[in-house]
Amino acid sequence: MTPAELAAVQAHLRRLLGNDKIKLSTPQRKNASVELFVGSEFVGTVHRDTEDGEVSYAIQIVVLAEDLSQIN
Repeated sequence: MTPAELAAVQAHLRRLLGNDKIKLSTPQRKNASVELFVGSEFVGTVHRDTEDGEVSYAIQIVVLAEDLSQIN
């Protein structure tokens, strides 16, 4: 993703989800997935897809079982 795409997707997610702590981070390795954070917490990845000339972005969110026990 280009820096402009990264900024646009981040701004959209912040508006959509109502959370200014959402941050997208460019990975250190080339061609790796963009990382999605809420504050300092890694929550998933963002993938860019181009099909039939149209661009879309898919988010994969990770929920660890160990994190679920912290709710109670």
